[in-house]
Amino acid sequence: MSKKRSFLILGAVLLLFVLCVVCLSCGGLALWSARSKLSGSGSPRPSSLPGQGKTLRLFEGEPAILDPALVQDSTSAAYVVEIFSGLVTLDEHLKVVPDIAERWEISQDGTVYTFHLREGVQFQDGKPVTARDFQFSLERACSPQLRSPVAASYLGDILGVREVIQGRAQQIVGLRVIDDRTLEITIDGPKSYFLSKLTYSTAFVVDGDNVGQRDWAKRPNGTGPFKLAKWEDDQIELVRNDRFYRGPAHLERVQFQLSGGVPMTMYENGELDIVQVGLTDIERVQDPTNPLHRELVVVPNLNVQYVAFSVRVPPFDDLKVRQAFVHATDRQKLAELVMKGMVIPARGILPPELPGYNDKLVGLEYNLPLAKQMIATSRYGQGGLPPITLHISGEAMGLPRSVEALLAIWKENLGVEVSVETTAWPEFLQDVNERRYPLYFLGWMADYPDPHDFLDLLFHSESDENHMGYANPEVDRLLVQARVEQDAGRRLQLYQQVEEILVRDAVWIPLWHDRDYFLIKPYVKGVHKAPTIVPWLKDVYIETD
Repeated sequence: MSKKRSFLILGAVLLLFVLCVVCLSCGGLALWSARSKLSGSGSPRPSSLPGQGKTLRLFEGEPAILDPALVQDSTSAAYVVEIFSGLVTLDEHLKVVPDIAERWEISQDGTVYTFHLREGVQFQDGKPVTARDFQFSLERACSPQLRSPVAASYLGDILGVREVIQGRAQQIVGLRVIDDRTLEITIDGPKSYFLSKLTYSTAFVVDGDNVGQRDWAKRPNGTGPFKLAKWEDDQIELVRNDRFYRGPAHLERVQFQLSGGVPMTMYENGELDIVQVGLTDIERVQDPTNPLHRELVVVPNLNVQYVAFSVRVPPFDDLKVRQAFVHATDRQKLAELVMKGMVIPARGILPPELPGYNDKLVGLEYNLPLAKQMIATSRYGQGGLPPITLHISGEAMGLPRSVEALLAIWKENLGVEVSVETTAWPEFLQDVNERRYPLYFLGWMADYPDPHDFLDLLFHSESDENHMGYANPEVDRLLVQARVEQDAGRRLQLYQQVEEILVRDAVWIPLWHDRDYFLIKPYVKGVHKAPTIVPWLKDVYIETD
C-alpha cells in the first residue's frame, strides 16, 4: 500500500474497516461481514436519505500524497482508491474484478493481456476516458522526471518499463493502444499475480491536462466514486461523483477530521460515526456491560509490523547480532501484555490469512541465553556494540508503548542502550527509500493477496522496496523461479522456502500481525469486508429515521 503499497506504523495507522468482522459478543472469533453485523440480513437500503444521513464522519491520518503514481503508504492509498481507479480492482474477497476494463483476454502463453474498456467512462469533469489515457498514465508513472519510488515494483513486469524508468526510452514497448476502448499490455513472462498488481494505484488512470497543472493533487480530476472537495489543515472532504461508471455512491459526502480533538471523545459525543480504538480504551470497550461493546468490531489484517536491520551497516552487518536481537525479543509477551492481546505475535513474515502462510514455521524463538551467547561471540563481542538508534515515524510527543517496551527489552536482555529518533511521516518514508536508517520500525500491508507482494517486493536484491540492503543469491533464485511457476502448490512451496531463509538470516524482527478495533454507530450500514485496502465508501449508507 501499498501498499502499497501499504505501510503501517506502530500498529495504529489507518485501516479502513474492510475486512472480516469478528462478533465479540459470541466470546469467540465467529466471522461476520460488516453488513450482516450492522444491518441485519435482508435489511432494505434506503433510496433517499435526508440531511446528515448523507454524510459520513471519520477521523483519519493526513495523506503524504494523493498522486496515484507516487503512493507508497496505506494512509494515502485509502484516499486515492476512492478518488481514482484503474483497469481492474479487488473486491471484498480479494478477487480481481473488472473496473474501468469490463473484460480482458490473456494470450495462451500468459504474456499478452488485452483489456476492453467500458463504454461511457468519464473523468469526474465529464471528459471521456480512452485507452490512450491509460498509456499516458502508465508512461507518466514510469518517467524519470516523476521519480516514482514504486513504479518499477508494480509495473516492472511490463516490457519496456525499466528502459523508460532508466531514461533509455520514452515509450513503453509493452503498451499498445488498439483503439479508444482497447489496450494491450505485454509482460516479460507468465506471471499469475500480474493482474493483481494492476489493482495498485500506479496503474490508475489520470487526466493528462489535470496533472500538468500546478498543485493539481489538491484539485484532482479522477475517475473514482468520490471527488476531492477540500483538503485543509484539519479536514479532508470527499463528495460523491455522480458520473461514476458503476453507479453513484449512496453518501453525498465523507468528512475526514485530521486533527483538533480526541477521536474517542468525539465519537462518544456524536461527532464521529466510526472511530478506531487504541490501547487506552480497549479494555473498557471490550467489557460486555459497557454500551459501547455493542458497537465494537474487530478487523484482522493482511499485514506485519517489524523492526528492520540494515544488513550492511554495523553492527547489523553481523548475522549473530541480528539473530541475537530477534532471540532477545519476547514477541508473545509483547503481544499479550504490552499490546493487550490486540495483535497476533509474528513468527515469520507472511500473515496467517495470506496464501502460502506456513503454520509449521518455527522462526527464531525467544531464547535469552542464546541471544547473549550470540552477542558475545559476534565480531562486536569484545569491543562492544557501537551506538544504536531506532528510527520511527511520528511527532515528538512521547514514544508509543510498543517502542518503549522494545527499548526496555533490549536493555534488560542484551544490555544494549538503544536511542530513538522520530521523523514526520513523509520525510520518514523518503529516508527509508534512501536507506538512511540502520534500524527502523515499520509495517507492510498486502497490496494484493499473494506472497510475491511480501517476499519478492521486499527482499529480492534488486527490488526498489528492499530497503535493508539484503542480498542472498539463493533467495533471488527461488523468487525468480516462483515468478513464473505455473503450479500453484509448488509456487507456494517456493515462497515458504524463501521465508524460512529470511527468518534464519534475521533481516527483520517480525513483531506482530494487526487486528484493528473499531466502534461503528448502529446507523452506519453497508460496510464491506476485505483484507486489505479496497474502495469501500461507495456502498456505505446511513440509515435515518
